[in-house]
Amino acid sequence: MLFICFAVLTSVSYGQQNKIEKSTPLFSIEQNGKFGYIDKTGKVVIEPKYDQDYMEHSFTEGLAMVKIDKKYGYIDKTGKVVIELQFDAADSFSEGLAKVKIGEKFGYIDKTGKIVIEPEFDDADSFSEGLAIVNIGKKYGYIDKTGKVVIEPKYDQDYMEHPFTEGLAMVKIDKKYGYIDKTGKVVIEPKYDRAYPFTEGIANVKIGKKFGYIDKTGRYIIDPQFNDAGYFKEGKAQVKKGQKFGYIDKTGKYIIDPQFTFAKPFSEGLALTGNGGYGSSFEFVGGFRSILKLGTSKTKMWFIDKTGEIAIDLQIHEVKEILLPGFSEGLAAVKIGNKWGFIDKTGKLVIEPKFDIAWSFSEGLARVMINNKYCYIDKTGKYVWEPTN
Repeated sequence: MLFICFAVLTSVSYGQQNKIEKSTPLFSIEQNGKFGYIDKTGKVVIEPKYDQDYMEHSFTEGLAMVKIDKKYGYIDKTGKVVIELQFDAADSFSEGLAKVKIGEKFGYIDKTGKIVIEPEFDDADSFSEGLAIVNIGKKYGYIDKTGKVVIEPKYDQDYMEHPFTEGLAMVKIDKKYGYIDKTGKVVIEPKYDRAYPFTEGIANVKIGKKFGYIDKTGRYIIDPQFNDAGYFKEGKAQVKKGQKFGYIDKTGKYIIDPQFTFAKPFSEGLALTGNGGYGSSFEFVGGFRSILKLGTSKTKMWFIDKTGEIAIDLQIHEVKEILLPGFSEGLAAVKIGNKWGFIDKTGKLVIEPKFDIAWSFSEGLARVMINNKYCYIDKTGKYVWEPTN
């Protein structure tokens, strides 16, 4: 009997519901091809009876999308069906609304299941900051929660979604990138060869072959000068000059000089860096995983602190791969030999490497696979959901 478990990231809503969701995270399990849910202790609270799907069935805003016989609906945390299974496709709730598909068109429902925006779009995305991306033909625009088109579909599709973040959305016209506000006004003209969403009030953009950073008026606060540049996180961004990465602050001043052949964003106060050959991969095995791999035995890899000092020397454990972004809830998944385990922020191996696959900790548990069976462990390495269940 094969059991597969998928961690559920429970998002928060409002008021009392917010408190309830934080205190009662649920994790999805699979038994004989059917999904159900357990609580943090491993107790089955919703019996497995829902069909498998291409995406995780996570609870967001108190509801989870479920599927039976190719139709989608929603349940609450007691397992009660609160929106009948009737849609051809569906997505999680965001800002009180969920995208659903009826026939060949997308629309939106509220938490009672009422269609509040009629299915009329060729494609659509979840609401972010009060607006949602919708596609009509090969162009996209934005609607509000009444379904009113507030920004006409006139922008070119791209390799990534362009939701509003920090009040602005990145848009593409004639192969150039710029930014609009929520009225559709172009506040930063499309002139960049590449652009990224604003984080911490700053966006990294590319002109020609160089990256720099702009503020929300489009003014350069750090002139284009880098061969590569990451987004700001925890007040710092990794940048590449020549062949080496370092870290800058929001004035463009180096706080950690360029010295690494690879560098990742800070996460929980530490950043993954190294020298030598490396590779990266994206896997979808019960959920997406992003992994950094050592290219050769000569590659060196460290976690550094915000002063640039080495906090953890990963050579001590002969780590071959690490799950990105690195630390989550104080632990990081690392591959030693052919097995995955977990280290803490002192570099101590706190959960021995014995798993075939591991995911990051969330809500106090981590999903792992051993002997082709998926299960959950707590931060001591104890099984909460046994691989033999």
